[in-house]
Amino acid sequence: MRNYQSKYLIGDITAGIIVASLLIPQSMAYALLAGLPPQVGLYASIAPAIIYPLLGTSRVLAVGPVAVDSLMVGAAISQLAPSDTAQSVAIAITLAFLVGLLELSIGLLRLGFLVNFLSRSVISGFISGAAVIIAFSQVKHLFGLAIPSTESFFQLVASIVGNLPKTNWVALALGVSSVGLLFYFNSPLVKLLQHLGWRDQEILPVSKSAPLLVVILGTLLVWGFHLDQAAGIKVVGDIPKGLPAFTVPFLDVQTLQGLLPAALAIALVGYMEGFAGGQSLANKRREKIDANQELVAFGAANLGAAFTGGYPVTGGLSRSVVNFAAGANTGLSSIITGLLIAVTVMFLTSLFYFLPQTCLAAIIITAVYKLIDFATLRRMWDYDKADGLAWVVTFFTVLALGVEKGIILGALIALGLHLWRTSHPHIAIVGRVGDSEHFRNELRHSVKTSPDVLALRMDESLYFANAKYLENFLNQAIAERINIKSVLLVCSAINVIDASALEILETLVADLKQLDIEFYLSEVKGPVMDKLVAIGFVDYLGKNHFFLTTDQAMQTLAEI
Repeated sequence: MRNYQSKYLIGDITAGIIVASLLIPQSMAYALLAGLPPQVGLYASIAPAIIYPLLGTSRVLAVGPVAVDSLMVGAAISQLAPSDTAQSVAIAITLAFLVGLLELSIGLLRLGFLVNFLSRSVISGFISGAAVIIAFSQVKHLFGLAIPSTESFFQLVASIVGNLPKTNWVALALGVSSVGLLFYFNSPLVKLLQHLGWRDQEILPVSKSAPLLVVILGTLLVWGFHLDQAAGIKVVGDIPKGLPAFTVPFLDVQTLQGLLPAALAIALVGYMEGFAGGQSLANKRREKIDANQELVAFGAANLGAAFTGGYPVTGGLSRSVVNFAAGANTGLSSIITGLLIAVTVMFLTSLFYFLPQTCLAAIIITAVYKLIDFATLRRMWDYDKADGLAWVVTFFTVLALGVEKGIILGALIALGLHLWRTSHPHIAIVGRVGDSEHFRNELRHSVKTSPDVLALRMDESLYFANAKYLENFLNQAIAERINIKSVLLVCSAINVIDASALEILETLVADLKQLDIEFYLSEVKGPVMDKLVAIGFVDYLGKNHFFLTTDQAMQTLAEI
């Protein structure tokens, strides 16, 4: 704010207004998705939107309720089986408090790298599975069906199919019309306006006004024709007027322990979604965002939500893209959005009484269908079957067991794949390419090798999980080459040799000496060499057993 320039103001005001018009219906819809009253979604869109830009490093990230986090909050609430709405809200507030503390702590401790344990395949599979659950969870509102909430996707589908004869056709017509209007504004209308010569800056406010238009038209239809009474259309009902009161989360140990696993999952997923969105938009302007500072900002935003009657929030990618495209220059646009929603809850909530839930369901369905990412699955399956399998397993685990178990299993799968890959590293027997100084895999290139020297390159750091794999590979290669007198390990790709691997190397050197085979190393990196010197391995092996380059080693050992 100290360096704010007046030329930024018009873009920030415009973006703030457009995002507010999108966030108002979305926040109410996402609150209902979480099993909470609609005003909780509005409350969660005020303080976080104002707090985040004061601490965050993204200029355009729009923070507030999002679909996936809302689904996870709803699942966490249902596990505790609250007796009434007030208790559900209190649990959601406590979740926001825990998520805020976790993100703030991780950020201050600079542990943001922990989210790297969730691979792209796992995140994509998780979000796709969650999006399918979200979409189907809204079908009951779209059809006007009275179906109890359930964590089981397959049970939900069975309930929907079983209750189809009870469809409220008026609700379905209103909902399908809303979906059609939202899709029309999203693409066909944009193409039409582009064909008519409209500029992108003029098209954006029109195309992104669709959710607000659906809310207005749906409300007017229900109010004008008394559809809530005449056709049994479920409406939002009374929304308390005024700013949220100061709220305090549950602080008893038992409740906090029960919610901690869900809070951790929401914190990680929320951070991944928010940071990825902020980073992608920052790249378009050649700006940088700080991962740990983003965690601090998200944590503070969630704490703000916890003490103002909200529930967990993060940066929403779709809203942030709108904010970016609408011309937002700084975080002031987000502050303006938060202030406009504050004005809405102070003076305009009575206008939402006749808002039909089927219209909110339509808004959610059209917002999340793009999250179902089968294109990533297809690409990963073609490139690496293991990543594709991780996507599939995570996706179906989310559907079968729920979002929390899905993300936990996904993280375990990602770690398992990493351990499997690093414990089975690529090892190549190399030879000289022509008369050059380059050495390449003998299976891929026409190279010159020596019958006396076995030169091999290990393309992974050497540690406890793969040292035995190297030893077994080496023993097998020596058994197939009876004339070997020297073994050369090319260390160009080895960044670390841990203590367990060092012990295996020492044993390997001793075993090779008994076979009258000498062991040599080339291209050892400086940090690795420093440790080998400090521990005495260089003296144990002999300084003349280390070569700066593979070329020097082979000239000395094999004269090739």
